[in-house]
Amino acid sequence: MNKTKNDKSPSTGFFQTYWSKLSRNQRFWLVTLSSLNILFFLIMLIAAGADIFPITTLLLIGQGLLFLYYHYFNASKPKNKLHEWVDAIAFAVVAATVIRSAFMEAYTIPTPSMERSLLIGDFLFVSKIHYGPRMPITPLSFPFAHHTLPFTEKTKSYIESLQLPYFRLPGFSSVQRGDDVVFNWPADKVNNRPVDKKENYIKRCIAIAGDTLQLINSEVYINGKMQPKPEKYLAEYTLSATSPLDPAAIRDMGFRYNPEKYGEKFHPGSGEFYDNVIPEDMSGNIYRVHATNEQAAMLKKLPNVAKVERNIYTQDRPIGDPMHSDFGFRAPDAFHWSLDFYGPLVIPKKGMTVPLDSAHYFIYEKAIHDYEGMKDLQWTSGKAYNGSTQINSYTFKMDYYWMMGDNRYNSEDSRFWGFVPEDHIVGKAVFIWLSWDSYAKGLNKIRWDRLFHFPN
Repeated sequence: MNKTKNDKSPSTGFFQTYWSKLSRNQRFWLVTLSSLNILFFLIMLIAAGADIFPITTLLLIGQGLLFLYYHYFNASKPKNKLHEWVDAIAFAVVAATVIRSAFMEAYTIPTPSMERSLLIGDFLFVSKIHYGPRMPITPLSFPFAHHTLPFTEKTKSYIESLQLPYFRLPGFSSVQRGDDVVFNWPADKVNNRPVDKKENYIKRCIAIAGDTLQLINSEVYINGKMQPKPEKYLAEYTLSATSPLDPAAIRDMGFRYNPEKYGEKFHPGSGEFYDNVIPEDMSGNIYRVHATNEQAAMLKKLPNVAKVERNIYTQDRPIGDPMHSDFGFRAPDAFHWSLDFYGPLVIPKKGMTVPLDSAHYFIYEKAIHDYEGMKDLQWTSGKAYNGSTQINSYTFKMDYYWMMGDNRYNSEDSRFWGFVPEDHIVGKAVFIWLSWDSYAKGLNKIRWDRLFHFPN
Protein backbone atom coordinates (compact mmCIF):
# COMPACT_ATOMS: atom_id res chain seq x y z
CA MET A 1 0.00 0.00 0.00
CA ASN A 2 1.29 3.44 -0.91
CA LYS A 3 1.62 6.04 1.84
CA THR A 4 -0.34 9.26 1.59
CA LYS A 5 1.27 12.60 2.43
CA ASN A 6 -0.38 12.53 5.86
CA ASP A 7 1.01 9.11 6.80
CA LYS A 8 3.80 9.19 9.38
CA SER A 9 6.27 6.56 10.46
CA PRO A 10 5.88 5.43 14.10
CA SER A 11 9.11 7.16 15.10
CA THR A 12 8.14 10.46 13.42
CA GLY A 13 4.73 10.42 15.07
CA PHE A 14 6.26 9.71 18.47
CA PHE A 15 8.68 12.64 18.32
CA GLN A 16 6.07 15.05 16.98
CA THR A 17 3.67 14.08 19.76
CA TYR A 18 6.47 14.28 22.30
CA TRP A 19 7.60 17.73 21.12
CA SER A 20 4.06 19.11 21.00
CA LYS A 21 3.55 18.22 24.67
CA LEU A 22 6.40 20.48 25.74
CA SER A 23 5.91 24.15 26.51
CA ARG A 24 8.32 26.75 25.15
CA ASN A 25 10.25 26.82 28.47
CA GLN A 26 10.50 23.05 28.58
CA ARG A 27 11.74 22.92 24.99
CA PHE A 28 14.41 25.52 25.84
CA TRP A 29 15.74 23.56 28.82
CA LEU A 30 15.63 20.25 26.96
CA VAL A 31 17.62 21.64 24.01
CA THR A 32 20.08 23.44 26.31
CA LEU A 33 20.76 20.42 28.52
CA SER A 34 20.95 18.10 25.52
CA SER A 35 23.50 20.41 23.90
CA LEU A 36 25.61 20.47 27.08
CA ASN A 37 25.40 16.69 27.27
CA ILE A 38 26.69 16.35 23.69
CA LEU A 39 29.41 19.00 24.30
CA PHE A 40 30.70 17.09 27.33
CA PHE A 41 30.58 13.88 25.27
CA LEU A 42 32.78 15.41 22.56
CA ILE A 43 35.30 16.78 25.08
CA MET A 44 35.54 13.48 26.92
CA LEU A 45 35.74 11.56 23.64
CA ILE A 46 38.82 13.51 22.55
CA ALA A 47 40.41 13.54 26.01
CA ALA A 48 39.93 9.80 26.54
CA GLY A 49 41.34 8.79 23.15
CA ALA A 50 40.06 5.57 21.65
CA ASP A 51 38.17 4.29 24.69
CA ILE A 52 34.78 5.48 23.43
CA PHE A 53 32.42 2.71 24.52
CA PRO A 54 31.95 3.79 28.19
CA ILE A 55 31.74 7.46 27.20
CA THR A 56 29.11 6.75 24.54
CA THR A 57 27.18 4.69 27.09
CA LEU A 58 27.18 7.63 29.51
CA LEU A 59 25.97 9.97 26.75
CA LEU A 60 23.05 7.69 25.90
CA ILE A 61 22.12 7.21 29.54
CA GLY A 62 22.21 10.96 30.21
CA GLN A 63 20.18 11.77 27.11
CA GLY A 64 17.72 9.01 27.89
CA LEU A 65 17.13 10.37 31.38
CA LEU A 66 16.42 13.82 29.94
CA PHE A 67 13.79 12.45 27.52
CA LEU A 68 12.32 10.23 30.21
CA TYR A 69 11.90 13.12 32.62
CA TYR A 70 10.32 15.52 30.14
CA HIS A 71 8.11 12.96 28.40
CA TYR A 72 6.71 10.97 31.33
CA PHE A 73 7.17 13.09 34.46
CA ASN A 74 6.98 16.60 33.14
CA ALA A 75 5.24 17.05 29.81
CA SER A 76 2.06 15.16 30.74
CA LYS A 77 1.29 17.33 33.74
CA PRO A 78 -0.64 20.58 33.13
CA LYS A 79 1.09 23.54 34.82
CA ASN A 80 0.70 27.28 35.00
CA LYS A 81 3.56 29.51 33.85
CA LEU A 82 5.07 29.99 37.33
CA HIS A 83 4.99 26.25 37.99
CA GLU A 84 6.67 25.62 34.65
CA TRP A 85 9.52 28.01 35.40
CA VAL A 86 10.03 26.71 38.94
CA ASP A 87 9.99 23.13 37.67
CA ALA A 88 12.39 23.88 34.81
CA ILE A 89 14.86 25.78 37.01
CA ALA A 90 14.74 23.10 39.71
CA PHE A 91 15.45 20.41 37.16
CA ALA A 92 18.30 22.46 35.67
CA VAL A 93 19.87 22.91 39.12
CA VAL A 94 19.61 19.19 39.87
CA ALA A 95 20.99 18.24 36.45
CA ALA A 96 23.87 20.71 36.73
CA THR A 97 24.68 19.47 40.23
CA VAL A 98 24.82 15.88 39.01
CA ILE A 99 27.04 16.88 36.08
CA ARG A 100 29.31 18.90 38.40
CA SER A 101 29.58 16.14 40.98
CA ALA A 102 29.87 13.07 38.78
CA PHE A 103 31.03 14.08 35.30
CA MET A 104 32.75 17.42 34.82
CA GLU A 105 33.37 20.68 36.67
CA ALA A 106 34.83 24.06 35.74
CA TYR A 107 37.94 25.38 37.50
CA THR A 108 40.15 28.46 37.20
CA ILE A 109 43.95 28.59 37.51
CA PRO A 110 44.72 31.22 40.21
CA THR A 111 48.51 30.81 40.68
CA PRO A 112 51.63 30.37 38.49
CA SER A 113 52.73 27.00 39.89
CA MET A 114 51.93 25.11 36.64
CA GLU A 115 53.36 27.62 34.20
CA ARG A 116 53.95 27.53 31.34
CA SER A 117 51.73 24.47 30.84
CA LEU A 118 48.77 26.12 32.56
CA LEU A 119 48.59 29.90 32.97
CA ILE A 120 46.95 32.18 35.51
CA GLY A 121 43.51 32.90 34.11
CA ASP A 122 43.04 29.56 32.32
CA PHE A 123 39.47 28.27 32.70
CA LEU A 124 39.40 24.47 32.70
CA PHE A 125 36.98 21.61 32.49
CA VAL A 126 38.03 18.86 34.90
CA SER A 127 36.83 15.31 34.28
CA LYS A 128 35.49 13.45 37.32
CA ILE A 129 34.91 10.23 35.38
CA HIS A 130 38.52 9.56 34.36
CA TYR A 131 39.51 8.45 37.86
CA GLY A 132 35.93 7.70 38.94
CA PRO A 133 33.53 10.17 40.56
CA ARG A 134 34.13 10.60 44.28
CA MET A 135 30.82 10.53 46.10
CA PRO A 136 30.17 13.60 48.30
CA ILE A 137 31.70 13.29 51.74
CA THR A 138 29.85 16.40 52.92
CA PRO A 139 26.47 16.06 51.13
CA LEU A 140 24.64 18.92 52.88
CA SER A 141 25.96 21.94 50.99
CA PHE A 142 24.81 24.94 48.97
CA PRO A 143 24.60 24.20 45.20
CA PHE A 144 27.50 25.40 43.02
CA ALA A 145 29.55 26.63 46.00
CA HIS A 146 32.73 24.93 47.18
CA HIS A 147 33.39 25.83 50.81
CA THR A 148 32.14 29.43 51.17
CA LEU A 149 28.74 30.95 50.38
CA PRO A 150 28.64 33.36 47.42
CA PHE A 151 29.29 37.03 48.28
CA THR A 152 30.75 36.10 51.66
CA GLU A 153 34.32 35.57 52.83
CA LYS A 154 33.98 33.18 55.75
CA THR A 155 30.43 31.80 55.82
CA LYS A 156 30.49 28.05 55.29
CA SER A 157 28.51 26.68 52.37
CA TYR A 158 28.12 23.27 53.99
CA ILE A 159 26.86 21.57 57.15
CA GLU A 160 29.34 19.23 58.83
CA SER A 161 26.87 17.29 60.97
CA LEU A 162 26.55 14.63 58.24
CA GLN A 163 29.85 13.14 57.03
CA LEU A 164 29.85 10.11 54.73
CA PRO A 165 32.75 7.66 54.35
CA TYR A 166 35.02 7.95 51.32
CA PHE A 167 33.73 6.05 48.30
CA ARG A 168 34.66 6.34 44.61
CA LEU A 169 32.83 4.90 41.62
CA PRO A 170 34.87 3.09 38.95
CA GLY A 171 36.60 5.32 36.41
CA PHE A 172 38.17 4.95 32.98
CA SER A 173 41.73 4.91 34.34
CA SER A 174 43.85 5.36 37.42
CA VAL A 175 46.01 8.42 38.07
CA GLN A 176 49.01 8.23 35.74
CA ARG A 177 52.43 9.87 35.89
CA GLY A 178 52.31 13.12 33.94
CA ASP A 179 48.57 13.75 34.46
CA ASP A 180 47.40 17.27 35.35
CA VAL A 181 45.47 16.39 38.51
CA VAL A 182 43.02 18.49 40.53
CA PHE A 183 42.92 17.51 44.20
CA ASN A 184 41.94 18.85 47.59
CA TRP A 185 44.99 20.41 49.20
CA PRO A 186 46.04 17.98 51.96
CA ALA A 187 47.75 20.67 54.04
CA ASP A 188 44.59 22.81 54.30
CA LYS A 189 44.37 22.45 58.09
CA VAL A 190 43.95 26.09 59.09
CA ASN A 191 40.21 26.10 58.41
CA ASN A 192 39.73 22.48 59.54
CA ARG A 193 37.49 21.73 56.56
CA PRO A 194 36.23 18.28 55.52
CA VAL A 195 38.27 16.54 52.81
CA ASP A 196 35.95 17.44 49.91
CA LYS A 197 35.73 21.09 51.04
CA LYS A 198 39.46 21.78 51.24
CA GLU A 199 40.99 24.15 48.70
CA ASN A 200 41.39 22.78 45.19
CA TYR A 201 44.93 22.56 43.84
CA ILE A 202 46.22 21.45 40.44
CA LYS A 203 49.68 19.92 39.94
CA ARG A 204 51.34 17.35 37.73
CA CYS A 205 51.48 13.81 39.09
CA ILE A 206 55.17 12.91 39.28
CA ALA A 207 54.98 9.55 41.08
CA ILE A 208 52.21 7.05 41.80
CA ALA A 209 51.67 4.57 44.63
CA GLY A 210 54.59 2.18 45.02
CA ASP A 211 57.09 4.32 43.08
CA THR A 212 60.50 5.25 44.48
CA LEU A 213 61.10 8.98 43.96
CA GLN A 214 64.37 10.91 44.06
CA LEU A 215 65.49 14.34 42.86
CA ILE A 216 69.17 14.65 41.93
CA ASN A 217 70.47 17.99 40.68
CA SER A 218 66.87 19.00 39.81
CA GLU A 219 66.30 15.86 37.70
CA VAL A 220 63.44 13.55 38.72
CA TYR A 221 64.18 9.84 39.01
CA ILE A 222 61.36 7.29 39.31
CA ASN A 223 62.39 3.75 40.21
CA GLY A 224 65.97 4.64 39.30
CA LYS A 225 65.18 6.04 35.82
CA MET A 226 65.54 9.74 34.97
CA GLN A 227 62.23 11.20 33.78
CA PRO A 228 61.78 13.74 30.96
CA LYS A 229 60.86 17.22 32.11
CA PRO A 230 57.44 18.64 31.16
CA GLU A 231 57.51 20.31 27.75
CA LYS A 232 57.13 23.81 29.22
CA TYR A 233 59.09 23.28 32.43
CA LEU A 234 60.37 26.46 34.14
CA ALA A 235 63.78 26.59 35.78
CA GLU A 236 65.08 29.34 38.08
CA TYR A 237 67.83 31.75 37.06
CA THR A 238 69.64 34.72 38.57
CA LEU A 239 69.92 37.58 36.08
CA SER A 240 72.50 40.34 36.50
CA ALA A 241 71.95 43.53 34.50
CA THR A 242 73.92 46.74 34.05
CA SER A 243 70.70 48.78 34.21
CA PRO A 244 67.06 48.09 35.11
CA LEU A 245 65.16 45.84 32.71
CA ASP A 246 62.63 47.38 30.35
CA PRO A 247 59.20 46.05 31.47
CA ALA A 248 57.69 46.23 27.95
CA ALA A 249 60.57 44.26 26.39
CA ILE A 250 60.41 41.64 29.14
CA ARG A 251 56.65 41.23 28.78
CA ASP A 252 57.05 40.81 25.00
CA MET A 253 59.13 37.69 25.76
CA GLY A 254 56.16 36.14 27.56
CA PHE A 255 57.11 37.07 31.13
CA ARG A 256 54.93 38.67 33.78
CA TYR A 257 56.94 41.64 35.02
CA ASN A 258 55.11 44.57 36.58
CA PRO A 259 57.61 46.55 38.72
CA GLU A 260 55.17 49.43 39.09
CA LYS A 261 52.98 47.37 41.42
CA TYR A 262 55.67 46.76 44.03
CA GLY A 263 56.03 50.28 45.40
CA GLU A 264 56.57 50.53 49.14
CA LYS A 265 55.34 46.96 49.66
CA PHE A 266 58.34 45.48 47.85
CA HIS A 267 60.61 43.22 49.88
CA PRO A 268 63.73 42.09 48.01
CA GLY A 269 63.59 38.42 47.10
CA SER A 270 60.01 37.95 48.24
CA GLY A 271 57.64 35.65 46.41
CA GLU A 272 54.49 37.49 47.39
CA PHE A 273 53.71 38.48 43.81
CA TYR A 274 52.91 36.30 40.85
CA ASP A 275 55.51 37.83 38.52
CA ASN A 276 58.10 35.45 37.08
CA VAL A 277 60.73 38.20 36.90
CA ILE A 278 61.33 39.42 40.46
CA PRO A 279 63.85 42.11 41.55
CA GLU A 280 66.20 40.81 44.25
CA ASP A 281 67.41 44.23 45.39
CA MET A 282 66.20 47.81 45.34
CA SER A 283 68.70 48.80 42.62
CA GLY A 284 66.70 46.73 40.14
CA ASN A 285 69.83 45.18 38.60
CA ILE A 286 69.62 41.67 40.11
CA TYR A 287 66.58 39.53 39.31
CA ARG A 288 65.26 36.08 40.11
CA VAL A 289 63.70 34.68 36.93
CA HIS A 290 61.52 31.62 36.27
CA ALA A 291 61.93 30.79 32.58
CA THR A 292 62.01 28.09 29.93
CA ASN A 293 65.33 27.34 28.23
CA GLU A 294 64.21 29.37 25.22
CA GLN A 295 63.28 32.38 27.36
CA ALA A 296 66.61 32.22 29.21
CA ALA A 297 68.42 32.30 25.86
CA MET A 298 66.44 35.39 24.80
CA LEU A 299 67.30 37.18 28.04
CA LYS A 300 71.02 36.60 27.49
CA LYS A 301 70.79 38.52 24.21
CA LEU A 302 69.51 41.74 25.83
CA PRO A 303 72.19 44.46 25.63
CA ASN A 304 72.00 45.40 29.32
CA VAL A 305 72.11 41.81 30.63
CA ALA A 306 75.55 40.83 31.96
CA LYS A 307 74.80 37.18 32.78
CA VAL A 308 72.02 34.67 33.36
CA GLU A 309 72.93 31.81 35.71
CA ARG A 310 70.91 28.67 36.47
CA ASN A 311 70.06 28.25 40.17
CA ILE A 312 70.41 24.82 41.76
CA TYR A 313 69.42 24.28 45.39
CA THR A 314 72.08 21.90 46.65
CA GLN A 315 71.93 20.05 49.94
CA ASP A 316 73.80 22.89 51.63
CA ARG A 317 70.95 25.15 50.42
CA PRO A 318 67.92 23.49 52.08
CA ILE A 319 64.36 24.36 51.22
CA GLY A 320 64.73 27.26 53.60
CA ASP A 321 61.03 28.07 53.86
CA PRO A 322 59.67 26.74 57.19
CA MET A 323 56.28 26.08 55.63
CA HIS A 324 56.88 22.36 55.37
CA SER A 325 57.36 22.14 59.13
CA ASP A 326 54.12 24.06 59.67
CA PHE A 327 52.36 21.56 57.40
CA GLY A 328 53.55 18.69 59.58
CA PHE A 329 55.79 17.11 56.92
CA ARG A 330 59.13 16.92 58.70
CA ALA A 331 61.14 14.80 56.25
CA PRO A 332 62.94 17.72 54.50
CA ASP A 333 64.23 18.94 57.87
CA ALA A 334 65.07 15.49 59.17
CA PHE A 335 67.13 14.49 56.11
CA HIS A 336 68.36 17.95 54.95
CA TRP A 337 66.64 17.70 51.58
CA SER A 338 66.50 20.67 49.21
CA LEU A 339 64.29 21.63 46.26
CA ASP A 340 66.69 19.93 43.82
CA PHE A 341 68.13 17.13 45.98
CA TYR A 342 65.27 15.20 47.54
CA GLY A 343 64.72 11.62 48.67
CA PRO A 344 64.83 8.76 47.94
CA LEU A 345 61.42 7.92 49.32
CA VAL A 346 58.76 5.32 48.42
CA ILE A 347 55.24 6.56 47.69
CA PRO A 348 52.79 4.67 49.96
CA LYS A 349 50.63 2.02 48.31
CA LYS A 350 47.55 0.33 49.73
CA GLY A 351 48.68 -2.80 51.58
CA MET A 352 52.33 -1.66 51.74
CA THR A 353 54.01 -2.11 55.14
CA VAL A 354 56.76 0.29 56.22
CA PRO A 355 59.01 0.09 59.28
CA LEU A 356 58.62 2.96 61.72
CA ASP A 357 62.28 3.47 62.54
CA SER A 358 64.33 6.66 62.37
CA ALA A 359 64.91 6.21 58.62
CA HIS A 360 61.18 6.07 57.79
CA TYR A 361 59.12 7.62 60.59
CA PHE A 362 59.42 11.28 59.51
CA ILE A 363 58.61 10.42 55.89
CA TYR A 364 55.34 8.66 56.71
CA GLU A 365 54.33 10.30 60.00
CA LYS A 366 52.01 12.89 58.43
CA ALA A 367 50.24 10.38 56.16
CA ILE A 368 49.64 7.92 59.00
CA HIS A 369 48.51 10.59 61.47
CA ASP A 370 46.47 12.92 59.25
CA TYR A 371 45.05 10.68 56.51
CA GLU A 372 45.07 7.15 57.91
CA GLY A 373 43.57 8.26 61.22
CA MET A 374 46.19 7.20 63.78
CA LYS A 375 45.75 10.36 65.86
CA ASP A 376 47.84 9.19 68.83
CA LEU A 377 50.96 8.54 66.75
CA GLN A 378 54.10 10.04 68.31
CA TRP A 379 57.90 9.72 68.32
CA THR A 380 59.40 9.34 71.79
CA SER A 381 62.98 8.43 72.73
CA GLY A 382 63.76 7.21 69.23
CA LYS A 383 60.69 4.94 68.95
CA ALA A 384 57.19 5.18 67.43
CA TYR A 385 54.13 4.91 69.68
CA ASN A 386 50.39 4.78 69.11
CA GLY A 387 49.37 6.27 72.43
CA SER A 388 51.28 4.23 75.00
CA THR A 389 51.79 1.20 72.70
CA GLN A 390 55.07 0.92 70.83
CA ILE A 391 54.64 0.10 67.12
CA ASN A 392 57.39 -1.06 64.78
CA SER A 393 55.59 -0.89 61.43
CA TYR A 394 52.44 0.30 59.68
CA THR A 395 50.38 -1.05 56.74
CA PHE A 396 48.72 1.60 54.57
CA LYS A 397 44.99 1.60 53.83
CA MET A 398 45.07 3.92 50.79
CA ASP A 399 47.14 4.72 47.70
CA TYR A 400 49.10 7.98 47.62
CA TYR A 401 50.60 10.24 44.95
CA TRP A 402 53.40 12.79 44.61
CA MET A 403 52.44 16.10 42.96
CA MET A 404 54.71 18.89 41.73
CA GLY A 405 54.26 22.06 39.68
CA ASP A 406 55.92 22.60 36.32
CA ASN A 407 57.10 25.96 37.66
CA ARG A 408 59.30 24.05 40.10
CA TYR A 409 60.74 27.05 41.93
CA ASN A 410 57.45 28.85 42.43
CA SER A 411 55.29 25.89 43.42
CA GLU A 412 54.02 24.89 46.84
CA ASP A 413 53.78 21.14 46.27
CA SER A 414 54.54 17.69 47.69
CA ARG A 415 58.12 18.71 48.48
CA PHE A 416 56.64 20.96 51.19
CA TRP A 417 53.59 19.06 52.45
CA GLY A 418 54.12 15.45 51.37
CA PHE A 419 51.87 12.83 49.82
CA VAL A 420 48.38 13.27 48.33
CA PRO A 421 46.00 10.49 49.48
CA GLU A 422 43.58 8.93 47.02
CA ASP A 423 40.51 10.28 48.86
CA HIS A 424 41.71 13.84 48.06
CA ILE A 425 41.78 13.26 44.28
CA VAL A 426 39.10 15.27 42.43
CA GLY A 427 39.73 14.72 38.72
CA LYS A 428 41.86 15.23 35.62
CA ALA A 429 42.21 18.54 33.76
CA VAL A 430 41.14 17.82 30.18
CA PHE A 431 40.14 21.04 28.38
CA ILE A 432 40.86 24.78 28.44
CA TRP A 433 37.77 26.61 27.21
CA LEU A 434 38.90 30.17 27.99
CA SER A 435 42.12 31.94 29.00
CA TRP A 436 42.12 35.46 30.43
CA ASP A 437 45.13 37.76 30.86
CA SER A 438 44.20 40.38 33.45
CA TYR A 439 47.29 42.49 32.63
CA ALA A 440 46.48 42.88 28.93
CA LYS A 441 44.13 45.45 27.42
CA GLY A 442 41.00 45.25 25.30
CA LEU A 443 40.53 42.13 23.22
CA ASN A 444 44.10 41.09 24.03
CA LYS A 445 42.85 40.11 27.49
CA ILE A 446 41.66 36.90 25.83
CA ARG A 447 44.53 34.55 24.99
CA TRP A 448 43.04 33.50 21.66
CA ASP A 449 45.66 30.81 21.00
CA ARG A 450 44.62 28.94 24.17
CA LEU A 451 40.86 28.76 23.50
CA PHE A 452 39.54 25.19 23.22
CA HIS A 453 43.00 23.89 24.02
CA PHE A 454 43.98 20.56 25.61
CA PRO A 455 46.56 20.77 28.43
CA ASN A 456 49.98 19.25 27.81
